[in-house]
Amino acid sequence: MKRALPERQIRKATIPPEETTMLDRATIDVIKATVPAVRAHADEITACFYPLMFAQYPEVVPYFNQTNQGKGTQPKALANAVVAYGANIDELGKLSDAVAQIVQKHCSLGVLPEHYDIVGHCLLQAIAKVLGDAATDEIIEAWGKAYGQLASILIDAEESIYVETEKARGGWRGERAFRLVRRTPESAVITSFYFAPVDGGEIPDFEPGQAVTLVLNIEGESVRRNYSLSDAPGAQHLRISVKREPQGRVSNYLHDTLVEGSEVQLLPPSGRFVLRRNDKPLVLLTGGVGITPAISMLNAEAGRGRDIRFIHAALNSEVHAFRAHVDQLAAANDAISTYYVYSEPCADCAPHAQGFVTADMVAAQLPADRDVELYFLGPKPFMTAMYKIVRDLGVPAAQVHYEFFGPTEELEAG
Repeated sequence: MKRALPERQIRKATIPPEETTMLDRATIDVIKATVPAVRAHADEITACFYPLMFAQYPEVVPYFNQTNQGKGTQPKALANAVVAYGANIDELGKLSDAVAQIVQKHCSLGVLPEHYDIVGHCLLQAIAKVLGDAATDEIIEAWGKAYGQLASILIDAEESIYVETEKARGGWRGERAFRLVRRTPESAVITSFYFAPVDGGEIPDFEPGQAVTLVLNIEGESVRRNYSLSDAPGAQHLRISVKREPQGRVSNYLHDTLVEGSEVQLLPPSGRFVLRRNDKPLVLLTGGVGITPAISMLNAEAGRGRDIRFIHAALNSEVHAFRAHVDQLAAANDAISTYYVYSEPCADCAPHAQGFVTADMVAAQLPADRDVELYFLGPKPFMTAMYKIVRDLGVPAAQVHYEFFGPTEELEAG
């Protein structure tokens, strides 16, 4: 029979005293001993955690993409993160890249220190509920201390980014009012939205590839969505380009409701998926709406004379966004070459190839030494295929860049 852990004890374990940020040996031993049990029930724990948290603390719902909740990608990502943290509790240096990615994601959404108490409180409740009698007071207290250590690491790292972003020229902290000054259709399904600050102030020089979060009020409900910036830095606006998704609540709101003059709140640009500025050839390999950050990178590098190979996959020319723009840049710059692949071409589409992107197609765009900076982004099936292709072609792992919501193991499995 599963027992409920007293509220008082869960709350105490969630907010440990200062000295527990450096875990004692006994706590570490308990965590490592219980990781197998947590791993075995990780999906159950996260499936319990989210409904519990949303019911007890509805104010945090806007910070979570409900589409990803429905697909199960968000719970799966949390389950993997919890298990990885516990398994490496005494070797946290192994998780530095994962922690940095979490920090950037949290900063993009405006996560605050007080949110950690909420998450910790509910996560410990979920562990206790799922593990039942196996979740002794000692185990819950140990995981509470471990969570407190992780929260402290993340809060400190996020605060440093918030401070740096606020101090940057044109930077800000938290929400800032922007006005939609222009909207332009880029294809049958993608529209670009141009936002300028209501206060008339400057805009920071973000890194190409970064994203911005919109804070919207849709039918009285606050919603946050993260979108890649689709233009180079240095303009008097921030531009996103959004695909209308059939069941996409936010994308349909933007396409159908947001008109020039509408005001929204934006959080500062953020993200680690950024352009590496060097002299290596740049390969931009995208599918569908994954083209948006690649356009930001292309626009930023087009005038430098850098060798750029722009490979894009789409259904056909009707849904291929920015084709005329990219073709114009390529016509004006000998260093830029294009390669388009359409899976369902129209009679007058004229792609370079039909079907799906293959290893041979990508290989033909790479130098023999594979010494390039290669970025790929698109829908998950595209991502899994490109992950295998670029790995098999021998592009150095440190020079392959992608952004994927979920564990890398899912790309490998694909």
